Amino acid sequence: MAGKFVIKRSGKDQDGFMFNLHASNGQVVLTSERYEAKASALNGIESVKTNAPDPARFELRQGSKEPYFVLKAGNGQVIGMGEHYSSDSAAREGMAAVTRAAEGAATDDQS
Repeated sequence: MAGKFVIKRSGKDQDGFMFNLHASNGQVVLTSERYEAKASALNGIESVKTNAPDPARFELRQGSKEPYFVLKAGNGQVIGMGEHYSSDSAAREGMAAVTRAAEGAATDDQS
């Protein structure tokens, strides 16, 4: 089952936008960067839909204590980031969850 993109206001003065991708169970599996315009956030969502099916677009990274992943566009720009995970294999499962959730996901604009 597809997930859902949720757009919200973001920033100190709520003057920006960001989105989360929720899996079908409601869990957040990807968080976007902050965008200044809603149109840019919507473009980011389309970029996730385009790039999530390609495993080469995911990059596993090591945080100070735990691994996490980022999803990149074809130009190398980071589109979104996963949560921190207990292991590399759990982070890879998170990547797969993004791929599943993005396919056919609707957008819920809560901004």
